[in-house]
Amino acid sequence: MIVLRSLAFNVLFYLNTVVYLIIALPTFVLPYRAIIAVAKSWGRTNLVLLRVVAGIDCEIRGREKIPAGAILVASKHQSAWETFALLPLFENPTFILKRELQWIPVFGWLTIKGRMVPVDRRKGAQALSAMIERARIELADRRQLIIFPEGTRRPAGAEPRYKYGVAHIYAAEGVPCVPIALNSGLFWPRRTLLRHPGTVLAEVLDPIPPGLSKDEFFERLENVIETATARLIAEAQAKSAV
Repeated sequence: MIVLRSLAFNVLFYLNTVVYLIIALPTFVLPYRAIIAVAKSWGRTNLVLLRVVAGIDCEIRGREKIPAGAILVASKHQSAWETFALLPLFENPTFILKRELQWIPVFGWLTIKGRMVPVDRRKGAQALSAMIERARIELADRRQLIIFPEGTRRPAGAEPRYKYGVAHIYAAEGVPCVPIALNSGLFWPRRTLLRHPGTVLAEVLDPIPPGLSKDEFFERLENVIETATARLIAEAQAKSAV
């Protein structure tokens, strides 16, 4: 049953994405907020498909902790789930993403239209400087800048591998950082087509105010995200064992 439901969801997920890419085409001639609205709708539709087809619901805790206006959002990254599920959570979100994603026809062009913040990892310190300058522009427009500090998906329960770039952004931009913990990897594991029924738990944690040193911020960020993520994983595992 899980295999069939997973197959059905995967087919519908990609069909839904194609449909939304077509719907988004007129936004090329509209203000960038139009593509953000379409992207948020795509995220909500994916959540419905997950629940109805794959049997995966979600519970997002701590929404009330999200400050208004410009913030840095640092999220745990375990699956593709958070790449769309976080979109409806924020008023005017933008992601930090790999430059290569913007080369993908239509999808990549739409990320440019939506003013996502690209980073060219091949350029090292030069790329970091360019990313920080671009992030400053988006934050000046009161946007919510979402970054995955580990840079890539990590399996649920795996040893964390945070990269220091998030600390450079935090220090340079002077805005609060909102950490997010989650356990999506239990239900949407990376590198597999299987989707396991259950409830994804995501938790918005207390914002970290600006003004900390880079090292103090980096240590605090990793500690709060990893502690909460371990708790959410244990909670889901305990529920499934009952």
